[in-house]
Amino acid sequence: MRTRLTLLAALIVIAPSTSSAQAFDPTAALRASQAVVGQTLPDYTLLDRAGRPVRLSSYRGKPLLVSFIYTGCFQICPVTTRALLLSVKAAQDGLGSDHFNVVSIGFNQPADSPQALKSFAAQNGINYANWEFLSPHASIVASLARDFGFSYAATPAGFDHILQVSVVDAQGRIYRQIYGENFSGDMLGEPLKQLISDAPMPNKVSLSAILERVRILCTTYDPVTGEYRVNNGLALEVAGGLTFLIAIAWFFLLEWRAQRKSRRLPGA
Repeated sequence: MRTRLTLLAALIVIAPSTSSAQAFDPTAALRASQAVVGQTLPDYTLLDRAGRPVRLSSYRGKPLLVSFIYTGCFQICPVTTRALLLSVKAAQDGLGSDHFNVVSIGFNQPADSPQALKSFAAQNGINYANWEFLSPHASIVASLARDFGFSYAATPAGFDHILQVSVVDAQGRIYRQIYGENFSGDMLGEPLKQLISDAPMPNKVSLSAILERVRILCTTYDPVTGEYRVNNGLALEVAGGLTFLIAIAWFFLLEWRAQRKSRRLPGA
């Protein structure tokens, strides 16, 4: 445990600072996420993987699952997307693929271009007619995220962001927010069944008190566990860099000691 804390402290100290970095408040993130439940989404226009414009209103008529990702994330976003994929497969087996749609939105613009999202989908084995990856224009990202109750904050190593899937009803209203990095079949299947059977809008979830935790870099916030997840790839890169620097320093130290010793020998 002590070693882990030391490593995290090292990550914080040696990471480059940036004026654009913002503090991520998990309590405020959950409050913002729940505040939009029951609200109707505006009609935004985004681009699909082929670069064609797609309006959010075109998905009305069926329930819709919406997740936010950024393609520069090499661990947590792929893991949560693959977990969502398993739940989508289970829902399709029980409900059929023609009863709901899925959308993943790349919020890191302009990096999350249609081509980047196309590559991300291919790398994670997603090729479903009812699952699209959409790229918003940079000018609408903030308002789009706000309307979905999705909170994120830039860090020197990427983004802190809440892990959530928004369940949207056939009228374009946010029906429920599903949290966490893993999704059981019931977590998504149950609200989808309720929407297909025209169940009434559920009551909003009350927010429990959340203790403020130390923010580490390149993380996402999981409301289910109340913890941040760190990108271990970054830790390995930092550890590898430190090991390399130590090795170089040790080499020069040995060379310096050898030269100093040779000067002391007679006739040197």
